Amino acid sequence: MSTEGGTRAIIAALGANLGIALTKFVAFAFSGSSSMLAEGVHSLADTGNQFLLLIGGRRAKKAADAEHPFGHGRERYVYAFVVSIILFSIGGVFSIYEGVDKLEHPHELETWWLPVVVLVIAIGLEGFSFRTALKESAPARGSQSVLTFIRRAKAPELPVVLLEDFAALIGLVLALLGVGLTVVTGNSAFDAIGTLAIGALLVLVAIVLGIETKSLLVGEGASAADTERIRDAINAHPAVEALIHMKTLYLGPDELLVGAKVAFGRATTLTDIALSIDEVEAAIRAAVPVARVIYLEPDVYIEQHDTLATDAIVIRAAD
Repeated sequence: MSTEGGTRAIIAALGANLGIALTKFVAFAFSGSSSMLAEGVHSLADTGNQFLLLIGGRRAKKAADAEHPFGHGRERYVYAFVVSIILFSIGGVFSIYEGVDKLEHPHELETWWLPVVVLVIAIGLEGFSFRTALKESAPARGSQSVLTFIRRAKAPELPVVLLEDFAALIGLVLALLGVGLTVVTGNSAFDAIGTLAIGALLVLVAIVLGIETKSLLVGEGASAADTERIRDAINAHPAVEALIHMKTLYLGPDELLVGAKVAFGRATTLTDIALSIDEVEAAIRAAVPVARVIYLEPDVYIEQHDTLATDAIVIRAAD
């Protein structure tokens, strides 16, 4: 569900950005507005970013092999991180460079009405793209705020599109403000300042996006709520004496690895333990469907003064 929603949001953003980029470049060619050039490069970079996200999603579906036994799910994180770099370097840095150049070499706007018309239309198209991203993220977001969703989401596509579209809308408003003030006052410095503001905005968004995707690349565990569900599923089984310790790791946005050491009774037969482990794994998957790779190590509960027993007591107390 999250993958399909992310793909729809990406396609909507791609179509909007491609059309907007072309019109912005045409408007720049006729008007000479640096804000229009910065916005055109911004939209072109966003279009490339959407292509990268689609490629990452496609490559992540490759089956596991001997070289990648846990699959290619993290390809989506890699491409999302590349997107943050492109947004920073091409979008942000270029816009700042263009703004500085316009301050040093000012020139009047020509055909001023054209960039205004283009910016108004672009705001409408970007608004449609942003609305689509919000709609598609709603099932995964639930009651979370957009900011919380961006920080905690394991699938990178929707947070990336949300951030890009939000930045694009703010950038368009800044560009419209810069062009408008230039037209009213006749001072081209306002156009340059608008360009600098767009660049600063893109750099800020790229940094936020880079920090979030870097965390996913390094490896994030299950959320506190999912961790609690997994612990409850394990401890609820009648054959389990204690959950000694547990670790989780997202192999990809839709695949969670769970490794745990579980204490069973000393008199339990190997066959009973094996059957109990199968039942516990089924209970974990029922509680947290993305927990697809599960490794449970059976052990025995040792009373008092033993590290094993102490760990088990601590986790029981936490439950």
